[in-house]
Amino acid sequence: MDTMTNTSVPLDVEVAIDHLMNVLSVEGITGQEANIAAAVSEALKKAGVPASAIRFDDANKRIPLPTETGNLIVDLPGTRPGPRLLFSTHLDTVPLCAGAKPRREGDRIVSDGTTALGGDARTGVALLIVVAETLLKNQLPHPPVTLLFTVREESGLHGARELNPADLKDPVMCINVDGQLASELIIGAVGQENWEVEIKGKASHAGVAPDEGISSTLVGAIALAEARNAGWFGKVVKPDGHGTSNVGIFGGKDGKPSGDATNVVTDYTYIKGEARSPELTFATKIVNGYEEAFARARSEVKDHEGGTADVTFRRQPAYPPFELGKDTPVVKRATEALKILGIEPTYLFSNGGLDANWLDKHGIPTITIGAGQARIHTINEYVNLTEYEKGCRLGLLMATMEG
Repeated sequence: MDTMTNTSVPLDVEVAIDHLMNVLSVEGITGQEANIAAAVSEALKKAGVPASAIRFDDANKRIPLPTETGNLIVDLPGTRPGPRLLFSTHLDTVPLCAGAKPRREGDRIVSDGTTALGGDARTGVALLIVVAETLLKNQLPHPPVTLLFTVREESGLHGARELNPADLKDPVMCINVDGQLASELIIGAVGQENWEVEIKGKASHAGVAPDEGISSTLVGAIALAEARNAGWFGKVVKPDGHGTSNVGIFGGKDGKPSGDATNVVTDYTYIKGEARSPELTFATKIVNGYEEAFARARSEVKDHEGGTADVTFRRQPAYPPFELGKDTPVVKRATEALKILGIEPTYLFSNGGLDANWLDKHGIPTITIGAGQARIHTINEYVNLTEYEKGCRLGLLMATMEG
């Protein structure tokens, strides 16, 4: 069914849904994107994109985790003059999506209830295919367009972080697809800094000579209590900034428990956490609070000779924050496109990281739009097809609008 409702560009809705069902059916968890990249490449070639326009970068060689392939990049020459536009989304899904079996139920696509679905961000993958196919099939006037399908977004935004911006041919703006509602324009996101600590205590018999041991679990427990009491845990609000923090791992070596018997003073503990804030400097302050808490805890736990644990605290920025003004060209372009569609935009600041964080850092102002993904990362995930259609129309308008 070819429809023209509320838009100046054509969209074959059923074909768009077929593309979505196809990409949802291809497994490609984070780090294992080769199969979905191949499926996307084939779909683009069938849509009329020449094989010479489809390429992979070498970002996977720089990603510090095993990654099957680099980012998939597609170049569409313009049919009219204008600055280059970039459309992006990510290929990978979370591991909970492995083995997903999508099926259509009315105006939704759902899984069989045993896995997540992968609408995050296969809605974006399908949308980019639809944009390319519709531009070519209908010979729509458009400026030069680059399509970017990143890898390992779900495990650290690595594809976007490690890409070489020069491979994108100098786009002036980017439309990233990784959200729920077409009306919600994500114009900024927090930054994140990760931290981890190794606590090496001293083992001793917990019944015979507990005073001769140095409990690493006790050091960790005191440190986290200190961090909470100082206002650095959970929702953090201080006179000079705000953010959030969490401790996600409290264990031993290689994912095993911290300690292996109740009658032995625990000699090793590993703890890992994160801090987020609209200002990366404040995320750093939150992590400073944790580091100071571990230093204080170390001095409070001693053996009978005054010995203390060896505490090694490490940190690493995960991604930078960003925020676009509403007068930024890409935000204005999205706003105008939504108005053409009769949709009132809302502007969001995300508390989670996006590929947009790194694309903006690379010098490409990036807005993130939605295309129907819902209840992501759960077995109750689904795709709202009404929102997916709206997202496709929004993407096509942004690709073809003058100015």
